[in-house]
Amino acid sequence: MGLTVATWNINSVRLRTGLVQRFLEETRPDVLCLQETNCPDDQFPSGDFRKLGYGHIAMNGQKGYHGVAILSRLPFVSQDTRIFADKNDCRHISVSFGAEARAANGVTIHNFYVPAGGDVPNTDVNEKFAHKLTFLDEMRDWGASAKPASGKAILVGDLNVAPLENDVWSHKQMLDVVSHTPIECEKLTSAIDSAEWVDAIRTLKPEPERVYTWWSYRAADWEASNRGRRLDHIWVSKELAPELKAIDIHRQARSWERPSDHVPVTVTLG
Repeated sequence: MGLTVATWNINSVRLRTGLVQRFLEETRPDVLCLQETNCPDDQFPSGDFRKLGYGHIAMNGQKGYHGVAILSRLPFVSQDTRIFADKNDCRHISVSFGAEARAANGVTIHNFYVPAGGDVPNTDVNEKFAHKLTFLDEMRDWGASAKPASGKAILVGDLNVAPLENDVWSHKQMLDVVSHTPIECEKLTSAIDSAEWVDAIRTLKPEPERVYTWWSYRAADWEASNRGRRLDHIWVSKELAPELKAIDIHRQARSWERPSDHVPVTVTLG
């Protein structure tokens, strides 16, 4: 098949355009999905990426917060966005590829940015956490009704949940911390199961291997403490699962100048 797809919460695409360019130049994925672009569509730095060969760009952005985008070297024939939890807050975009895309012919890619959920895992006092749980419930329902994982499909993004014990630096200490609470893990697992997605990262890097894609800015030395979480995900449909060849966690990007707190993750199929 020969297709590479990367996902990265860039935490402001305009602030970190240079980092995106560096990643594209060094890694050359066929498709790069960005989250938390924090940028209206008319201010997205498309020209900087087109110069590098990523001439096909789909955006769903707004001023200041959230936002998702897909940069592709391959032409896509359609794009779409969905609203979850009754908020048009730019957290989803998808593209579908046709025959001109060759290796990606027939593939649909969904790019998500699930709400972080605030700091307190209590829906009675934290509306952000309630919003996150509703969003995850609607992802589950969408998976069951729309069947997005039928055929050739890939779902990527910052899903803001680290569902497994070895997706966090300390399972016991993280049980009451938003992103690893039992209710979030259960709802994310339900979203996977309802559409019969396959967790590509854990297929190729099964537990008990520790896998992290995010390290807090709060750590004085993130690398030494290594208190990470796997918040960034790549899911594939059952039809594509046999094509899974490699997963690369680009940990080195966390040490670049003015980095995002997330690092890129790339899947290779083919």
